Amino acid sequence: MFEKVLIANRGEIALRIIRTCRELGIKTVAVYSEVDDQSLHVQLADEAICIGSAASADSYLRADRIFGAAEITNVDAIHPGYGFLAENSTFAEQCCDCNIAFIGPLPETIAKMGDKSSAKNIAKSVHVPCVPGSDGVIESELEAKKLADSIGYPVIIKAAAGGGGKGMRLVNNSVSFYKEYKMARSEAEKSFGNGAVYLEKYIEEPHHIEFQILADKNGKIIHLLDRDCSIQRRYQKLIEEAPSPFLSEKLRGEMGRAAVKIAEKCGYQNAGTVEFLVDRNGSYYFIEMNARIQVEHGISEEVTDIDIVKWQLLIAAGEKLTIDQKNVKIRKHAIECRINAEDPAKNFAPCPGDIALYYSPGGYGVRVDSHVYAGYRIPQYYDSMVAKLITSGETRELAINRMYRALSEYLIGGIKTTIPFSRAVMMDKGFIAGNYTTKFVEDFLERTPLDALNFEGY
Repeated sequence: MFEKVLIANRGEIALRIIRTCRELGIKTVAVYSEVDDQSLHVQLADEAICIGSAASADSYLRADRIFGAAEITNVDAIHPGYGFLAENSTFAEQCCDCNIAFIGPLPETIAKMGDKSSAKNIAKSVHVPCVPGSDGVIESELEAKKLADSIGYPVIIKAAAGGGGKGMRLVNNSVSFYKEYKMARSEAEKSFGNGAVYLEKYIEEPHHIEFQILADKNGKIIHLLDRDCSIQRRYQKLIEEAPSPFLSEKLRGEMGRAAVKIAEKCGYQNAGTVEFLVDRNGSYYFIEMNARIQVEHGISEEVTDIDIVKWQLLIAAGEKLTIDQKNVKIRKHAIECRINAEDPAKNFAPCPGDIALYYSPGGYGVRVDSHVYAGYRIPQYYDSMVAKLITSGETRELAINRMYRALSEYLIGGIKTTIPFSRAVMMDKGFIAGNYTTKFVEDFLERTPLDALNFEGY
């Protein structure tokens, strides 16, 4: 096992990794920007090194500074978390060149699955259906426009180098195509340092379903069942649950096997996620594979009782996967609400600032993954997520009721958050019935009064 791991990330995921490392007796090194000096991951790591100023381009995206910190602290592994350099194949390759274990897939796998054309070809080769679209990066506006016209609107333009809704634009007609194309490229360049984009046919009102994968270095691959990530705004996930209330057992099994086939074909190692869109008729389409840990991995952990981050470390250290697919069971239902520093009553406007009061909920079946506390300042430079609130129960109804209770207890003063939005969703008849698609948030906001989004707690 590793002796010391550097976490090339920040916030709650850095803290999550630090906690698991401590449980395994591994020392940790945190890296941080100048504005993150008071973050919990910096305070709880065994060592911490500042790697630059606030902007990600000057700190968390600076591979040279991260490797400088790794050399100074003499680490034997780096965990990239999610975002930033997590799916950067060059960074993973540099880790190998420096004789530092990269806690993630092989560099060539990251490159292969990060190339949308290659990823689609892999899926097609194992007979998994894909969404119609470009065979890879679109090289010019004219080429993109011609393809969009040929496959028919609406189409969606996506950043080739990342996810999380960044660099993603929906185009409903040819008139607005060039404007949206330029905006997608600009946002992709700003978010990932890479303006490359690709294009797909937009499947209207689908369910966004993903399957968690674990794979060791000996070729053993399993999936940890599904997550429904359909509740999203501007392609940013807000609420997730596992298992999906939409999938039948037959469809769940078929999609799980498809996910494993894709992972096997690309020689996948470590943790990853295969993502699909499922239309109202139950037809599913592969869209991408995220070669990293996911934000929402926690609900899969709660449902299966399997520690995914622990297995990331064990697999990277050469341990064999001891879990068999037949033993992966739905043990309970879990829901995750992302608590963001945003004002839902004002079109989810960002709300960075000082947290004057912080009280997190607790009790049986409640989990809070967060890096903040009273007195902490939410910086304006990064993702707005404050915490991930997860509840679980023997039934979906209990998980929802527990989430409603937990959200009512959650107090964060000094800034606006998405707590009232999530609380209102828990009371929504459509959500309670499990009858929702990726269009849910848009419809929900149209029928929900603003005072429901201004709830401040008890």
